[in-house]
Amino acid sequence: MPEATADLDHCHLWHPFTAQSAWCEEEPVVIERGEGTDLLDAEGRRYIDGVSSLWCNVHGHRHPLIDHALREQLDRIAHSTMLGLTHEGAAELAARLVELAPPGLNRVFYSESGSTAVEIALKMAFQYWQQRGGQHRRRTSFVALAEGYHGDTLGSVSVGGIDLFHGAYGPLLFDCHRVAPGDAESLSRVLDFHSEEVAAVVAEPLVQGAAGIRVQPPGFLRRLRELTEAHGVFLIADEVATGFGRTGTMFACEQERVAPDFLCLGKGLTGGYLPLAATLTTERVYEGFLGAPEDGRTFFHGHTFTGNPLGCAAALASLEVFRTEQTLLRLQPKIRLLGELLREVAAMPEVAAVRGRGFMVGIDLGEHDPATRLGHRVTLEARERGAIVRPLGDTVVLMPPLAISKADLRRLVEIVAASIRAACAVAYGERAAEPAAMLRAA
Repeated sequence: MPEATADLDHCHLWHPFTAQSAWCEEEPVVIERGEGTDLLDAEGRRYIDGVSSLWCNVHGHRHPLIDHALREQLDRIAHSTMLGLTHEGAAELAARLVELAPPGLNRVFYSESGSTAVEIALKMAFQYWQQRGGQHRRRTSFVALAEGYHGDTLGSVSVGGIDLFHGAYGPLLFDCHRVAPGDAESLSRVLDFHSEEVAAVVAEPLVQGAAGIRVQPPGFLRRLRELTEAHGVFLIADEVATGFGRTGTMFACEQERVAPDFLCLGKGLTGGYLPLAATLTTERVYEGFLGAPEDGRTFFHGHTFTGNPLGCAAALASLEVFRTEQTLLRLQPKIRLLGELLREVAAMPEVAAVRGRGFMVGIDLGEHDPATRLGHRVTLEARERGAIVRPLGDTVVLMPPLAISKADLRRLVEIVAASIRAACAVAYGERAAEPAAMLRAA
């Protein structure tokens, strides 16, 4: 059966962010089931889920409380539109998110992915200013951080800044002012000069994920909020990757006591079970869209599966697991342990740098010929040793489920360290450690 699946895959599937010619030369891992924080393939081999199934799994696979909630919801209804209708799960989840979010975020708009959550925030910010009228109609541009990533729909790509992902689509995108992450002085200058034209600043708070787990300096997020408030510009906080405990608190914004005008959520919202996203905003923004139907102030945006009842049931159950299992409290000693383990990894001659915050870690292997695909080699070595990890170029990302045990966390880091050594040895032979060591010395 695995061979049949692989054949069908190679004949018909097109994988995301994947060089398909190289993919078709490899034997794929066919995942059959999950148990806790492990994945099992069709051959019965077990792997630690070292990237939380693309940064979204929080409490592990097949969590009994979330499974039960989904079965109960299936006994009622799997899907009903929210265009002209509502349902209990969507309303209850909105109330819970408002309760957990930074103060002032009282309205919730659902979609299906992190990209659409950001897209919605961009469109809301733009339309709000257009409907204010007068000089506010000049607010048609956005400010974003260099090397940011906000998803793959065109608006989200426009405020993204990773040329490898976004460069090909330049003619389709709108222009955006960019500042270096952490450079508050540059942001201040941009807003001094352009604030009357800017609708919003969009940023990943504390950590830029797809940029290679780039950590912002302490106080930068707080300063960003101060500058946007001083210039009357909206702040869009993209917490799709950083939300739901990933940096150690429920939302990264909490760590610098920042309340944005828009909060974009996805990935961990359902515990990694189902596609569901949310854009939270303020009553001020919401009221900017009120008026008689004939006034045309409606926010004309929606998705077929907006507020899907199954997704809402999973999200409510996930939040209940956070509460009953004291997930955030139990996470703190694991964050400390991870930091201790990574100090040894950072000292390896094959490693140029280790960056991270909470359970978001990037192990930078330095600069290598792209054809070497060193990061990819590490993932193949890790699979042989029983862990699934994924690189961003030659940065190996570790982002395990929050529920991982200390023993498995220790084993995951040991596997990755051994895999880095093995991959470098295969790629460079006796010179394995030289590239990163030389880069670090420089």
